[in-house]
Amino acid sequence: MMEDLQRQLQHDCGLTVSTLPDKGRCLFTTRDFSPGEIILSEEPYVSVPNKNSAESRCDWCFTSSNIKRCSSCHVVWYCGSRCQKSDWKLHRLECQLLSQLEKNRIRSLTPSVRLMVKLYLKKKLQDEKVIPTTVMDNYNLVKNLVSHISEVGENRLVLYAQMASLVNIILQWSDLNIKEIAENFSKLACNAHTVCDSELIPLGTGLYPVVSIINHSCYPNSVLVFEGRMATVRAMQHIPKGSEVLISYIETAGSTLTRQKALKEQYFFTCSCPRCIKLGQKDDIEESAVLEGYRCKNHTCDGFLLRDPESKGFICQRCGLVRGIEEILKITGEEKAMSEKASAALSSGHTSEALDMYLMVEKLQVKLCHSGSIKLMRTREILLKILMEMQDWKKALTYCRLTIPVYERVYPNIHPLRGLQYYTCGKLNWLLGHTEEAIKLLTQAVDVLRISHGTTTPFMKELLGKLEEARAEASFKLSSMDDD
Repeated sequence: MMEDLQRQLQHDCGLTVSTLPDKGRCLFTTRDFSPGEIILSEEPYVSVPNKNSAESRCDWCFTSSNIKRCSSCHVVWYCGSRCQKSDWKLHRLECQLLSQLEKNRIRSLTPSVRLMVKLYLKKKLQDEKVIPTTVMDNYNLVKNLVSHISEVGENRLVLYAQMASLVNIILQWSDLNIKEIAENFSKLACNAHTVCDSELIPLGTGLYPVVSIINHSCYPNSVLVFEGRMATVRAMQHIPKGSEVLISYIETAGSTLTRQKALKEQYFFTCSCPRCIKLGQKDDIEESAVLEGYRCKNHTCDGFLLRDPESKGFICQRCGLVRGIEEILKITGEEKAMSEKASAALSSGHTSEALDMYLMVEKLQVKLCHSGSIKLMRTREILLKILMEMQDWKKALTYCRLTIPVYERVYPNIHPLRGLQYYTCGKLNWLLGHTEEAIKLLTQAVDVLRISHGTTTPFMKELLGKLEEARAEASFKLSSMDDD
């Protein structure tokens, strides 16, 4: 099967799988790729939408529009007969199993458990030739995925064992091996991908065994996006023949220590990409102090602070002012307590209460954090989201503008999150009648997103349409002024 996969990847995509001693399997290019070019597309072996009490989704295409619950199992939803038919061979079996489950078991049915049930059902149907097996769609690809089970901590092992026993109860097959199911849960934890929409909002989870061969870098040359359930890997820059294809597994806005911790905890490796090998070097220390450290006491100084062992405080590397640890701890405590209250208010749907609290959190973070702080940026993102929900476009634009310099600092020129923030800022400017500024930002959004998202998706067509409208409006205003 591996030889067949190699042949197909080489013939259809210009790719080859190699095994390196320190990295395991890797995906390399056998030709040049241009920015924005599709490197690889893959449908999921199995996928499942997120469980959301506020909004259910079609099990096949993940849309939330015009959906109806399956009349038999009352668990799964579909948007129409086409998706139901596409999923029917697998859902017919799952439906029978779910219909027999007690109500309390249905409640504890997480997306991960459903994904595992579907994994075993699909393997069974492919073994029985009910569902066809292809080079890019077969259980052997899942079998070859790394589980890291020997490195998993005891608490997580117990959780996997509990989830495996629930899968066993649902399937009721005599030849099932609980240990193997638990190991497959470990495989899902480090190989399954979060399926997102074009604006990177999570919709569900999918297992893409060929995409899973691609390794991580905090400075990737490619990006993984989704069109429906289809996973698409695009080149973000020119990738010469013979290069390794690299995507990012984690949020790359963060200090090297933060990124390394996230990768070690979930994926069990230490990254040695060009960004991570700088750990502890002068530039890396400065970046960490800006992204996750404190601001100078002098509000006109934008210097970063480092720990001063002699004064038991933090010293500004630009103006030399020392900031006491007691003051920092006091503000940190207040900020933490207020953040927890604000988060709870937002989760409970108390939007205006949450807005007031997050404004207080922001005020404390402005006192505490460097202007390039990730924490402050995240708070401003939440404020932006709340204000947009409340349709307070003017204040929303203020916060969107405040996030842009930090986005430009933490994300490379071509990064979907950076492009999406330009898009949001462009839309807000346009809503408020700032046409010239809207055109500038929407153009910046297009320049980034046409590479990460392509140009043919409904989302990109809408963005390109908005830009055309804004340009038409600007030229109309100009011709009106000329007439006057």
